[in-house]
Amino acid sequence: MTSTPATVKTIAVPSSDVDFGAIIGNINVENLSDDDFSIIHDALYKHQVVILKNQGNCSPKAQAELTHRFDPQAQGYGHGKTIDGKKSILHPDLKTVPHQPEVQIIGNGFIPSYEGLENFKLKHPHHRTFHKHAIPDADDLTHTRFYRWHIDAALYGLNPPKVTSLLAVSVPKGRTQTLRYDDGTGDELQVPLGTTAFVSGYKMYDILSDADKKFVRNSRIEYSPHPYVWMSSAKSRSDGLGLVSENMELADSELPPIEEQKIQILPMTWKNPVTGRLALQVHPSAIRKIHLKDGTVIDDLKEVREIVHRLQRPGIAPRLVYAHDWEEGDLVLFNNRGVTHSVVGAFAENEVRLFRQCNLAASEPVTGADDVSNGV
Repeated sequence: MTSTPATVKTIAVPSSDVDFGAIIGNINVENLSDDDFSIIHDALYKHQVVILKNQGNCSPKAQAELTHRFDPQAQGYGHGKTIDGKKSILHPDLKTVPHQPEVQIIGNGFIPSYEGLENFKLKHPHHRTFHKHAIPDADDLTHTRFYRWHIDAALYGLNPPKVTSLLAVSVPKGRTQTLRYDDGTGDELQVPLGTTAFVSGYKMYDILSDADKKFVRNSRIEYSPHPYVWMSSAKSRSDGLGLVSENMELADSELPPIEEQKIQILPMTWKNPVTGRLALQVHPSAIRKIHLKDGTVIDDLKEVREIVHRLQRPGIAPRLVYAHDWEEGDLVLFNNRGVTHSVVGAFAENEVRLFRQCNLAASEPVTGADDVSNGV
């Protein structure tokens, strides 16, 4: 009996300029052929975000194996053991599947039992805990923000993962929220409850001026050592795109021991391994310095943040945001070296959300533009 071939259908987002994303049909992740994976691989690097529907039977093992196929030499979760540190801002948001440690559990609400864990509570990240200024309590369930625009990466000692997979196990439904940028622009976006928001780093680069394109092609970002501990006392801009400069970052002496060779200095633009396109890929909350082509280093943190925000902000305009409307069984894979994403949403305590996430520290560093070298 011949199986039905996989299909790839481009996502169409009404009244927007979103030009990425695809739905792949007729795939069973639990029984994935080489041909199936080839279709997924090619679609991911062409469309950046791919959705495999009806994957509710996907085990943590199958999810990890699929993620691993994009980088067979990769070993271990993308953040390593950094999420174990009590001071890390990532620590409260993740729980590890005991029998598949590359896979993390995220969500909201009380879970009686799941994948070897019993009677545990998940907490969806809320902008109130991270943003300098919060939406008023009275509007909390009707309005929301981008929590933190980011790339999945330790940014210290480990290469940024190539691909992240997210599986929706349990999804609360029934309402939408108005996402507010609250940055003086008046920008807003209607989003499904608990959406994950994506923007294309390729579009973010393409819409820059020629001068800014040259700047980002020739510049590198130095990230803080132990960035998720370093930023633990700092607060975010209301658009989730980087931190407010108030000198709240931890001093080096307050961080875990620093190994200089693990500090990462990465290109601002990352090259797609299949298409060759350049993406503006910067984790705005973890940045510390900008290294210019002539050897100059911009090390005034407020100036660094202002430069990066000016470059990235046009790329998160409402018309460029893909806000995925999750359904149970959705398995979303995204090119972590080509898109930036954000958690979104505010849940009531009784709204249970259960997801699985997997990404792996890459076996090789990112590749920048031809006219800038990569450094770690």
